[in-house]
Amino acid sequence: MKKSIRLFFLICIVFASSCQKDDSSLQSCVSCNSPQTTIFEVCKNSNGNATVNGENTGTEFDAYIDALEQAGAACGG
Repeated sequence: MKKSIRLFFLICIVFASSCQKDDSSLQSCVSCNSPQTTIFEVCKNSNGNATVNGENTGTEFDAYIDALEQAGAACGG
C-alpha cells in the first residue's frame, strides 16, 4: 500500500511539473518599418533565430535586426 501511495504522489509531481510554462519558449517581438514596407513584426524564436510573418529566417535575431536597421528600417517596441 505504501508503495502505491508513493508511486501515486510521484506521478502527480511529475505531471504537475510538466504542465508548468517554460519561460525560455516565450517569443519576444519588435515592430519594424521602412519607407519601402508597411509595419511588420520580427520575433525571436526559442532557438534564437528571427521569424518574420511566421517564417524562420535562419538568421540570429540580433543580427537580423542590425541588418534591417543598417538598411534603413526602424525597429523597436
